[in-house]
Amino acid sequence: QVQLVESGGGLVQPGGSLRLSCAASGTIVSINTMGWYRQGIGMQRELVATISSTGSTNFADSVKGRFTISRDNAKNTVYLQMNSLKPEDTAVYYCRLANTKYWGQGTQVTVSS
Repeated sequence: QVQLVESGGGLVQPGGSLRLSCAASGTIVSINTMGWYRQGIGMQRELVATISSTGSTNFADSVKGRFTISRDNAKNTVYLQMNSLKPEDTAVYYCRLANTKYWGQGTQVTVSS
């Protein structure tokens, strides 16, 4: 059974950084496309970033140049490094095994002074 467990969220001031982790079990992140999504209050869930099995990455325009996505194959974990955070980045962030029903439980990121 696939399980995705996010961690690393929290409260950070504008301009700060956070690194989110998504630890996977029951699947192998290196041979799948993995994605990070987010959902703010009253907003639809949106795609933030993806990383493919070849290591190709894609980002939403709103986070380009500020966020990076990576993986550690040995730890079977995907990361989202978030820099220069803005209040509008406040959301619950979810990890997903792309094109499947498998989502993590989410981790809250709050950007506020």
